[in-house]
Amino acid sequence: MFGKFFLQPFEHEFKKTFTNRKARADKNANKYTGFTLLELLVVLVILGVLAAAIAPRFLGRDEAARVTVAQANLRNIANILETYRLDNQQYPTTDQGLEALVNKPEGAKNWNSAGYLQKIPKDPWGNDYLYLSPGANGPYDLLSLGADGVEGGSDYAADISAEDL
Repeated sequence: MFGKFFLQPFEHEFKKTFTNRKARADKNANKYTGFTLLELLVVLVILGVLAAAIAPRFLGRDEAARVTVAQANLRNIANILETYRLDNQQYPTTDQGLEALVNKPEGAKNWNSAGYLQKIPKDPWGNDYLYLSPGANGPYDLLSLGADGVEGGSDYAADISAEDL
């Protein structure tokens, strides 16, 4: 009762303010909302300029990254081949290949029952790594043929050898 008596003088002012706000909101509702075509075109031009300025810095790095991944894989396989040699007193033969790191070959004396690799990795270009034992200049040759998948080449198509790492 006290609240009704106390708020009654302000009730008229409250209704007046509320209806004015509602009228202003309705008036503003008739204005256009969203973006104009010109505003969208300006944004697209700005994005295009940014893409043209930034994209060349990143294009071409994917091949450099693939070379780095191939080098890291070759180092890992070389380390695993060393572990295999320590366990079995020899490297896998060319005939056994890298498959000897996944499945036990005949004649392996202390082959790790868990295997050395879960599966034989492919190089970043989807090709098999080449393994020869004995190698031309050491106990084995381990290499990736690079981006072109054939011997030789230059730049990103150059062969990547574990011997060179």
